[in-house]
Amino acid sequence: MLNMQISELVAGVDEVGRGPLAGAVVAAAVILNPEKPIIGLADSKVLSEKRRLILADEIREQALAWALGRAEVEEIDAINILQASLLAMQRAVAQLGVTPQLVLVDGNKCPILPYPTQAIVQGDKTVPAISAASILAKVVRDQEMVELDKQYPLYGLAQHKGYPTKAHLLALQQHGVSPIHRRSFAPVKACLTSV
Repeated sequence: MLNMQISELVAGVDEVGRGPLAGAVVAAAVILNPEKPIIGLADSKVLSEKRRLILADEIREQALAWALGRAEVEEIDAINILQASLLAMQRAVAQLGVTPQLVLVDGNKCPILPYPTQAIVQGDKTVPAISAASILAKVVRDQEMVELDKQYPLYGLAQHKGYPTKAHLLALQQHGVSPIHRRSFAPVKACLTSV
C-alpha cells in the first residue's frame, strides 16, 4: 500500500498519445482537493467523450492544481516516444502552481522529478488523481486532433485521433506524410521510403 497521509499533496500524472502516428504526446498533472471530491473519475479510455468533457471541466474547477505538458512531433522523432512521454510529464509537473509532496505516475517508468515519485501500473484505474490527469490529457489531445483535422483534412484525424487505424494507414499511403506525422514510427517511415 502507498504510505501517504490524506493531507499530503499528491499529484497524479498521466500522458495520452504514445500510440498515434501523428501529433504531440500530451501529459497532465493534477492535485485533487480532498475537500471537493469529484465523483466518477476513471481511466479516460473507459469513459464516453461526453462524460470526459464534463469531468474535465470539474477537474479544472475543483482541483487544487492542474497543469499540462507536451512533447512535439520533432521531439518524439529525436528522442523516441518513451523519452518524449517522460519529458511531457516533467513539463506538466513543472507547471503546477502547487508543490506536490508525492507524485504518482501511471505506468512502470517515472520521469526524473525533484519530488518523491512512484510509478503505478494501471494507476489510471486505481488512483483518482491519475484518473483525473488521464482525463485532462485525453480531452486536450483529442481536441487538438480535431483542430489539426481542419489543417490536414485528408487523414481523418478527427475520427481516429492519429491512431494507426486502417483508414489512417490507407490515407498515409494515398496522400503521403504530413508535417504532423511521426517519421520515426514504422508505418510512417514505410511511407517515406516507398516514395
